[in-house]
Amino acid sequence: MPDEHDYPAARDYLQLGATPVQVQALVYALKTATLVSKKAKDILRAAGLPLLPVDNPHVAADLKKIRKGIALSPILLVQGDFRAGVPAQIADGYHRVCASYHVDENTGIPAKIAPSTVTS
Repeated sequence: MPDEHDYPAARDYLQLGATPVQVQALVYALKTATLVSKKAKDILRAAGLPLLPVDNPHVAADLKKIRKGIALSPILLVQGDFRAGVPAQIADGYHRVCASYHVDENTGIPAKIAPSTVTS
């Protein structure tokens, strides 16, 4: 399960691109979403985000956790829409995705995904 502080972090990010009502609906959808597994490479591609380097302080901290066998918190995603050219949004966990990618791009990452239609 995601750490409890992940949801406020997701809320802070989502507030940059959505109305308060939309943010509330998305965070609720993330909290109630089923945990799934997605590959690191697919998440970065769907989000259109670059891979952060291993010397990024947050990525480095997550890599240390991985090396120690500490499970990383699942990431929180909002589904994109390829037909409309809208990328997926990593609401929380970008650094965790990058750290996992550096270990193996095919790493399955636990994720909760909110459908973008929740705000329609």
